[in-house]
Amino acid sequence: MSAERVDCVVIGAGVVGLAVARALALAGREVLVLEREAAIGTGTSSRNSEVIHAGIYYPAGSLKARLCVRGKAMLYAYAQERGVAHQRCGKLIVANTASQLGALPGIVARAAANGVDDLVLIGADAARAMEPALACLGAVWSPSTGIVDSHALMLALQGDLEHAGGLVALHSGVRTIARDGEQWRVLAEDGTELLADTVVNAAGLAACDVARSVDGLPANLVPRARYAKGNYFTLAGRSPFARLIYPAPEPDKHLAGLGVHLTIDLGGQAKFGPDVQWVDDPTDLQVDPARGEAFYAEVRRYWPALPDGALQPGYAGIRPKINGPDEPAADFLIQGPAAHGLPGLVNLLGIESPGLTSCLAIGEHVAAVLTS
Repeated sequence: MSAERVDCVVIGAGVVGLAVARALALAGREVLVLEREAAIGTGTSSRNSEVIHAGIYYPAGSLKARLCVRGKAMLYAYAQERGVAHQRCGKLIVANTASQLGALPGIVARAAANGVDDLVLIGADAARAMEPALACLGAVWSPSTGIVDSHALMLALQGDLEHAGGLVALHSGVRTIARDGEQWRVLAEDGTELLADTVVNAAGLAACDVARSVDGLPANLVPRARYAKGNYFTLAGRSPFARLIYPAPEPDKHLAGLGVHLTIDLGGQAKFGPDVQWVDDPTDLQVDPARGEAFYAEVRRYWPALPDGALQPGYAGIRPKINGPDEPAADFLIQGPAAHGLPGLVNLLGIESPGLTSCLAIGEHVAAVLTS
């Protein structure tokens, strides 16, 4: 069976893979997206908080900081233009201990170093004036944080891709990737072979596995995949909050997650999470109701009136991490030819939060890497 020729293969039809494929297609490239599941965006893209992040917590100059801030502006503009449901609801980062309170000015300073200059340090009374059910010692107000319908976003990205001549092939897992002369030979799990000039690995939770399947890619350039499960519990009844509520980070803790925070969806339904539960199996998506006890304790620090029995197990997602539980959070790893010397190959590794917010900026960045 002869191999079919295509200009670009993008592996993974999550929000990042679709955004990358769209960017390449709009640049005039012929793009085929290979997705192993039966639908787009069934992994991390559909199991998160759907938050549009401001770009507050990430180290200055990091890809997470730069692509989040750029991506936020692009995402709000795109959602407005394409009619993707979203809301710029804002977020309060609340302090309930002396150490958290002392850390708030540092949060504002770090955000400013990332180009986020709209944060406001407010006192407890001002925070309660915004959210009367809230208990805190002080807070940071982030007006540019929001929420987005991630499924509608992915459908819009897919629509743009297809309008530009690209295609998404479902049930199309990838077995191996190898150089064949000046091109890449991509072998799909069903035996189909493709010859491509460019391969972008945007496989999310499977991205490290896909990178390891690339013949000729040095093993030392592929980090170990780690899986940090995040469990969510939903609130029975109406939310007393109109904004997102995040506990301030404890200064001495690594940011594996951002604490058990409250987010609302576009229908006003509240959910709490995600927590951080390190797991070995990326398909471990069951929420253990027993974890709810810890949620009550965490949430009551900033919402003391949370009623008993109000939290119900919701859903879980897995963060595709490339650092372990006792290591600082790793930056996005966008590995192009400059890093590995293989022309036309880009690996996107460790694309966890703020990957959703950053998706359009990641697409722009990958397109630039492939033309440099």
